[in-house]
Amino acid sequence: MNERHLSQQELAERWGINGRTLEGWRSRGIGPDFLKLGGRVVYRIADVHEYESKCLRKSTGEVVAV
Repeated sequence: MNERHLSQQELAERWGINGRTLEGWRSRGIGPDFLKLGGRVVYRIADVHEYESKCLRKSTGEVVAV
């Protein structure tokens, strides 16, 4: 099985954010888990899906602890 990984740019495009935002999140220990392979940061698609699930809400007033 060939597991898919997303680059920082691919994840930023997926979420419609700037790649620098993901860099800031990593330095603060927030956001999805990531791998650093040979100096390159990648995100396993399974970890991205898990993080997205944790951010799912039913109302705007609901507090999400991610």
